[in-house]
Amino acid sequence: MSENKVESWVEGRDLVIERNFNAPKELLFQMFAESHHLEQWWGPQGWETENKTFEFKPGGTWHYCMRCVDKNQGDFYGQESWGLGKFQEISAPTKIVYTDVFSDEKGNPSESMPQIVVTLDFYEQDNRAKLRIRSEFATVEDLEAVKNMGVVEGMSSQMECLDAYLKEIQQV
Repeated sequence: MSENKVESWVEGRDLVIERNFNAPKELLFQMFAESHHLEQWWGPQGWETENKTFEFKPGGTWHYCMRCVDKNQGDFYGQESWGLGKFQEISAPTKIVYTDVFSDEKGNPSESMPQIVVTLDFYEQDNRAKLRIRSEFATVEDLEAVKNMGVVEGMSSQMECLDAYLKEIQQV
């Protein structure tokens, strides 16, 4: 990947997304490791995130709410989407593994949506950071269902938000 664009592909039950960033690997890792940073960019464009619980340690919980604040997004405006993560492995500054599932505002996992095991790998390449996100689903059908919901487009938009935030904080 020579440009800072999102690339995605499927490997069996896994959805893989990669993107380069003009930032040190350690700073990119920090964007996922610290609640106040995560709230500034997590979610697609036009959405804001609030972390209700963020315990960045193996076994720790991440409970968050994304709210659509963009009136131009039509029916999505005002909607909330809750998520629940459980951190499984953290190896700073190279790897984070967590489970992710839709939830309600009380942190009860959604029975109707699949749980995903997400692995974030952080690399240094040509003086830039490269992020690889591997989302592992229980079945190919679960993967296809989430893809049909627009997860690739949503994650691409989210990576643009992260890139903009990285540019902003590196100028300070």
